[in-house]
Amino acid sequence: MTTHSSDQPISGHSVAVVILAAGKGTRMKSDLHKVLHPIAGRPMLLHLVASTAALRPAKTVVVTGAGREQVEAAVAPLGIATALQAEQLGTGHAVAQARAALAGFEGDVLILYGDVPLVTAATMQRMIARLRGDDSPAVVVLGFRPANPGAYGRVIADAAGRMDRIVEYKDASEAERAVTLCNSGLMAVRSADLFALLDRLGNDNAAGEYYLTDIVGLAGAAGRSSAVIETGADEVAGVNSRGELAGVEAAWQAMRRAQAMADGVTLIAPDTVWFAHDTVLGRDVVVEPNVVFGAGVHVADGATIHAFSHVEGATIGKGATVGPFARLRPGADLHADAKVGNFVEVKKAVIGEGAKVSHLTYIGDADIGAGANIGAGTITCNYDGYFKYRTVVGEGAFIGSNSALVAPVNIGAGAIVAAGSVVTADVEADALALVRPEQIAKPGWAARFRERMLARKRA
Repeated sequence: MTTHSSDQPISGHSVAVVILAAGKGTRMKSDLHKVLHPIAGRPMLLHLVASTAALRPAKTVVVTGAGREQVEAAVAPLGIATALQAEQLGTGHAVAQARAALAGFEGDVLILYGDVPLVTAATMQRMIARLRGDDSPAVVVLGFRPANPGAYGRVIADAAGRMDRIVEYKDASEAERAVTLCNSGLMAVRSADLFALLDRLGNDNAAGEYYLTDIVGLAGAAGRSSAVIETGADEVAGVNSRGELAGVEAAWQAMRRAQAMADGVTLIAPDTVWFAHDTVLGRDVVVEPNVVFGAGVHVADGATIHAFSHVEGATIGKGATVGPFARLRPGADLHADAKVGNFVEVKKAVIGEGAKVSHLTYIGDADIGAGANIGAGTITCNYDGYFKYRTVVGEGAFIGSNSALVAPVNIGAGAIVAAGSVVTADVEADALALVRPEQIAKPGWAARFRERMLARKRA
């Protein structure tokens, strides 16, 4: 097979991307558009958009249909154009709707599907490179060989990958259905060829639709050859139901876990750890079982995340420890060697270097100084029902167990707050704050109380 030189870079300014996202997605049974259902916390469509970034496309067009408002709102902040397919007349008809958005563009067009989110940038680049091969194929198709070919369209090609045609399963003969190479739907076509071929499409088939796949046959009839390259079935898995969504999520997570371990992270029980699309873990990080990472987490080298912790929007410093059973919410910032222990929740707070928040504690809207120790059961009372206020605990301060720090309040460096205190005013550095009534003992009172109560019960 003649291919484009691997040494020749893909020029982003001559690539455009068309993503089809017009389907209704009725099998999802959801008010949320199908392509906006998340994988690892990011909508499927935006996974695909992120992967195309390596191509530096000159133009990206998303073809919308049912639920267009949701899709348009998702891509508008990214500067992505949309084109409306008002009637669902097939994939060829859908791509044709991008004509106006690509007016004046001269280059290669990559056609993707919004519900096929795991296609890698490397595979996209292989498709474009093959299109630019010395034999100048009219169309490049991405094929795969599923364990069960089922009702997929079949790619009819020779051993060198030169294609004759693509046949939809409904229109295929028994011999064609026996072919194991299937059509993923993804294509690369030069813009000069694409719309000329689309103009010649007909809908004389079992579904009465304008099939994008028919452009291969049309090119062949005009004496132009096409080519197929292959990838694994997992990479082109589509999502049409909640079950398939779970399957694609599982595949993504499996790849991410493998990558984490290859990069020097220890996962004690890999299958129980769930990553977000943007989780960043340093070397020698240890993640124990049943940890969930939400979006926006950065973990530095040597940190440990103990079992059953949930971490989202947080930064965890070098050598810090979290959990077990801890919750870090957005804005949590643990500095080096800090400790957040079991049943501790931290939100929008800095935990200074070496500081300890070990047990049964809520720290919200706070700055905890280096080396400070926050006792069990302590809470920062940061909300009055209308506004949030901040608590500052100085370096080396000690907060006794079961204390309430009523913000706004400042505990000075080295200060000690006695256990059980409700602190409503600032405490100066190195002072002792004791905010509770004096203990009073009344000898024999408990015994007399019980006697009275038993006498009343017998009466």
